[in-house]
Amino acid sequence: MPFAPAVGYTAPVPNSPVTSSTMWQLTSNVRHYPWGSHTVIPELLGRPTPADQPHAELWMGAHPDLPSVLADGRPLDKAILAEPDALLGARVRERFGTRLPFLMKVLAAETPLSLQAHPTIEQAMAGYAAEEAAGVPQDDPTRTFKDPWHKPELLLALTTFEALCGFRPVEESLHCLAKLQLPELKPTIAALARGGLRAAIPQLIALSGKRRTHLVEAVARRAAQFVAAADPEFINTYRWAARLAETYPGDAGVVISLLCNHLKLAPGEAIFLPAGNLHAYLCGAGVEVMASSDNVLRGGLTRKHVDLAALIEVLDFTDGKVPVLHPVLGPGGLRYPVPVEDFDLTRCQLDAQVGSLTTAGPQVLLCTEGEAVLASADGDLVLRRGESAFVPAGQPVSARGPAVLYRTTTNLR
Repeated sequence: MPFAPAVGYTAPVPNSPVTSSTMWQLTSNVRHYPWGSHTVIPELLGRPTPADQPHAELWMGAHPDLPSVLADGRPLDKAILAEPDALLGARVRERFGTRLPFLMKVLAAETPLSLQAHPTIEQAMAGYAAEEAAGVPQDDPTRTFKDPWHKPELLLALTTFEALCGFRPVEESLHCLAKLQLPELKPTIAALARGGLRAAIPQLIALSGKRRTHLVEAVARRAAQFVAAADPEFINTYRWAARLAETYPGDAGVVISLLCNHLKLAPGEAIFLPAGNLHAYLCGAGVEVMASSDNVLRGGLTRKHVDLAALIEVLDFTDGKVPVLHPVLGPGGLRYPVPVEDFDLTRCQLDAQVGSLTTAGPQVLLCTEGEAVLASADGDLVLRRGESAFVPAGQPVSARGPAVLYRTTTNLR
């Protein structure tokens, strides 16, 4: 369907037109969130390991908050605004407007991220328009909708990666809670048995300070006892509940984590997180690809703003196991299929033979191993470990290795 901007959203106007080349190496920046690893991203980039500064996310794309910069010094978002048809291609521009619809990251978590969910495009547009109309500043810490876009995500594990992802089957959750044999959990068990997740989750998030703290402390103590006893049933769930309570004492997210699926991904496995999926990355490193948005609605394990009403509005309360994605063979390598048009991710294992990487849409290419030589009409571009490049839509480009490349493009068919 054609792209429809949200009410109240005005795209910036470029200052002057530019002439595109066939591909550019990117200079990209790192987000230094407290939960980040001190080693993974610096080692990938070949930089000294900092003693006091966590490196959480390496952003590669055109998100206006932290755009990559082309080799000629232009921020990628500004270059796209100036010449959208040449860089995005007419079809991508017609579908998504004058913006790169995806953002690629390397994410490295040493400690857990917040429990969070993301809106649908309709929810994002409505929420953004409402906050704009109300005059809520973009930098207000209580602002919920930062832009009018949705944010489905794909996380591909580079190392062993652990996450909470979606709600486990309700019967399994009831057993997990009842096994702890805590009187403090009786209201939650009753709400879950009577009204399901739609009753239990709001009740937990809305608990008052003392009641919530008492409940979380009781759950953490009892969970630690089961872990110490090496009881195998729910042992990872209980282990993480005890750990989360140490980092976020008194946080309702500790109890909510008991109701979530616990996933442990091996390198090369992936998960897709649609709108409404409640999730939290716990530890590990991966390539993350998402629709280019910053809309995050938090539900716990955080010291940031929690908008309970907005979160409940966007949450998908469907329970059940979350499938692990395994790649399928596609053009250029191993492709991770997703049910959205915004992005598509392929792992390209390059050898000394030249192979085509040409796609109809724009591409961001990240080298994680070896040395990739990209060839186009303008000449060669060498990507070493940790380096990335932008290739405009439809530009003929080939590559040889040995190297491993991760390629993100759009998923328009």
